[in-house]
Amino acid sequence: MKKITLADVAKHAGVSKSTVSQYLNGRFDYMGEETRIKIGQAVKELNYRPNMVARSLKQKSTTTIGVIVANILHVFSTQVIRAIEDFCHDRGFHVIVCNADDQPEKEKKYIEMLKAKQVDGIIVFPTGDNVALYQELLDEGYPLVFMDRMVKELKVDTILLDNDKAAGLAAETFIKGGYKHIAMVSPPLTEKVTPRVERVQAFEKCMKKAAEHAPELSLIHGEIDSLSIKLAALFQDSEKPDAIFAINDRVLHEVLAFLRKENLQIPADVAVINVDDVSFATFYNPPLTTISQPAFEMGEKAAELLFASIWKKKSDLTPKITRFAPVLIRRESC
Repeated sequence: MKKITLADVAKHAGVSKSTVSQYLNGRFDYMGEETRIKIGQAVKELNYRPNMVARSLKQKSTTTIGVIVANILHVFSTQVIRAIEDFCHDRGFHVIVCNADDQPEKEKKYIEMLKAKQVDGIIVFPTGDNVALYQELLDEGYPLVFMDRMVKELKVDTILLDNDKAAGLAAETFIKGGYKHIAMVSPPLTEKVTPRVERVQAFEKCMKKAAEHAPELSLIHGEIDSLSIKLAALFQDSEKPDAIFAINDRVLHEVLAFLRKENLQIPADVAVINVDDVSFATFYNPPLTTISQPAFEMGEKAAELLFASIWKKKSDLTPKITRFAPVLIRRESC
């Protein structure tokens, strides 16, 4: 059987080989819908299969990117990955997903592996401890985008939630609700994990601004498996909390498990607000008040910035921090 070539597809579709090449690379900016449909039909009818090895050698592209997440268990991480994968799929690119478990050494190995596989760029939730390695990538002109976390020493396009506003929405809701004692619960407050530090600092700042109207504030932070013990100790106090601010989805799971174990009712005994609109928020009893991150939009923006760097289409080469606005979704837990 004759091997179908790119020239055969071009002839069948009635377009040039370069137009077919643009189609296969997902570059549709200047391509009409009718042309896209004709080429797609030609590819399907001729059962054309590009030689990926030859193509990558010729184009110096593997049509693959890498995504390194800090912890894939977070709802936010999986939603961001989905958005990135959708964006790449539409452009004929593949995605390799790596889970660093917030371990710098594991992150380093994944960076080296992705480079060895010659991926065209990397989107990463950085641990913050591989500054020199990331600087090497930047010095080489390697396409790189940071997600959810900043590394202050590096100039890299970075996508973040407006964490100050997220914490402010929670603080304002609690203050208006007249709550007297708020427990803010967080994983370890590592400076390199931007969202945790920003949310805690912003919430504390909001409480100070409230002056004489400010509720008492207790901060609990530590490894996830230690939070229930720390909550139990806090709730032994005579002035036990009547509200909890969980700063992410994994903390929320621990908070809900603790409240259920102690037979504390939401919101009669304790009001709850968390950042991340978890999938069960609407049908939990009672439905949970959450602060939603636009994870899909953030993932898409990260992919868009990475592809602009890959295809050298950025008009402004100065790296920027792009922040997305959170949304308070008021339900029945507060």
